[in-house]
Amino acid sequence: MDQDSENNGYCGLNRPLDLAAEDVGVVEGHGGIGLDVLAFFTLALALAFGPLALVQPLASLDVLFALPLIARRQGRRLTLQDKAGAVTVAGGIVIFLSVAPPSGGVKAPSLASWGPVFLAAGALSAVTALAGLRVTGKARVIWLAVAAGSVFGVLSALTKATVDVVAMRGVGALGTWEPWALLLCGIAGALLGQSAYSSGALSLSLPVLDTLSPIVAVVIAATVFDEKLASSAWQLGVQLAGGAVAVAGIAMLSRSSIVAAETISGRERALSRMGAVALQGE
Repeated sequence: MDQDSENNGYCGLNRPLDLAAEDVGVVEGHGGIGLDVLAFFTLALALAFGPLALVQPLASLDVLFALPLIARRQGRRLTLQDKAGAVTVAGGIVIFLSVAPPSGGVKAPSLASWGPVFLAAGALSAVTALAGLRVTGKARVIWLAVAAGSVFGVLSALTKATVDVVAMRGVGALGTWEPWALLLCGIAGALLGQSAYSSGALSLSLPVLDTLSPIVAVVIAATVFDEKLASSAWQLGVQLAGGAVAVAGIAMLSRSSIVAAETISGRERALSRMGAVALQGE
């Protein structure tokens, strides 16, 4: 990816905004950072009023806006497969939420309840990041996106925890562990997200992020925040089916013509930069 990949977003939420602004030549340097900040506070505001298991999946629907913008920048039209893949990803998330909308939950869970989350998400992101560094092409993008997605899911959960602590303690929240864990997780997420975005097509990495991130967040919502999800076996089955539909959408998008075109153009830019450097060294 070129300069547009250097302004990676918070949980992918700002990427459509970045792309839309690029179409009118707005995003340059501090502009991308400003959109990152706006995206973060928008998500934090939503989490202040709604359960994590509801807000994060909805935020992940940005793929519906990103793909048309990417196609526009390429001067291409979305194919039937592109449209079907995007709708399938979004449809899977909608199915998950419509069966049993999340509700309830505790505020500011104890650090002990977070222990298994940090271990599991840390292990998943480390293993997948290492796997991504050992391969190239689409496989590299997908592995790194999985690593980033797992961290982004934890990041959303920590944002929810921090917002709740700030609401209860105000400035005193700086004396708790949640804001500092949020900061460290944000740094890790930014590094992994940057690696995923710069390794290949955004149209390939974004659907992976937008599916895994809410899955991780929903698991944390149910286990750490004690938010209520499915209340019966059939509801749970439908929610699992919704997740499977979203994964199928990712598989469709991985074979998208937009992904292929974006990957090729990225290689061409990399080769041209290498040629320019070689000429300068002569």
